[in-house]
Amino acid sequence: MTAQLLILLLVPLLLPFAVRPLAGRTLDRLGPVAALRTLTLTVLVLAGASVSALGALVLTGLLKLPLFAALGELVRPLPTPPDTLVLPVAAAATGILTVSAWTLLRSAVRQIHAFRTARRQADRSSAAGDLCVIDSPHPDAYALPGRPHRIVVTTAMLHSLGPAEREALFAHERAHNAGNHYRFLLAAELAAHCHPGLRRLRDTVQLAAERAADEAAAIAVGDRHLTARAIARAALAARASHSTRPDFASAATAGPVPQRVAALLAPPEHRPRTPSWIALLLVACTAFSACAAATGVITFHHEVEVAQGEASR
Repeated sequence: MTAQLLILLLVPLLLPFAVRPLAGRTLDRLGPVAALRTLTLTVLVLAGASVSALGALVLTGLLKLPLFAALGELVRPLPTPPDTLVLPVAAAATGILTVSAWTLLRSAVRQIHAFRTARRQADRSSAAGDLCVIDSPHPDAYALPGRPHRIVVTTAMLHSLGPAEREALFAHERAHNAGNHYRFLLAAELAAHCHPGLRRLRDTVQLAAERAADEAAAIAVGDRHLTARAIARAALAARASHSTRPDFASAATAGPVPQRVAALLAPPEHRPRTPSWIALLLVACTAFSACAAATGVITFHHEVEVAQGEASR
């Protein structure tokens, strides 16, 4: 591994930090649905590129050790920068991958438990169509995926809203289920455990999902001001309560509510919905990260084959 290849593998590890400011601007310039898809694809590509780069760095360090060099059937030394540089980098990559795998496993166990608990609670509650009402003093409402999709709302939340506001809230949650937003949130959650720089992008994906549901609810009830009021009142009611819903079960009270309300109340001329250079720059950075990781991994594989005597330079 040459110094140039090492730098190439570091690119996918640095770019997630650089694209964080672009994510929020992309949501401002694209429609919520387009932004949700673009941002989710971005976090998945960046996560895949970073994991690939980390894997190549880990293997580089392992192949410097005699035991793994013998297992890899290396007949000549693998060309690398000095060990004083390669081994610390490989050790850091190993630590990052280990921590990522552990936090992902812990999060998966917690989310599965929360989902099963929520499904059992919804199945035991009184239901009217897709609406499940749970008797609870804690205001809460969320879209619960599964078969069938459910809208879960507590009696405390129903008491906090007027009839029209309830319909806006239900429309919001139905939009989450109709758009399968839980899939985007799951993808963003997975990516966030692959690289610390992607945690902010996960939050932006969640905001995009909420904005998409906000717009769909406003269209369904035909009143943007009513939708904004319903979201604000639901958020105020739920601010002091602790929700046990899974993180991927979207809720109208999630995300920066003031920002969402402001977007609903903004005049049409202040709601840009055309792509801009910001979105294009985000796509370009994502593509560059993927190309750098792919090129680095392919080049590293070729270097290993050369060290094994199976290929020539």
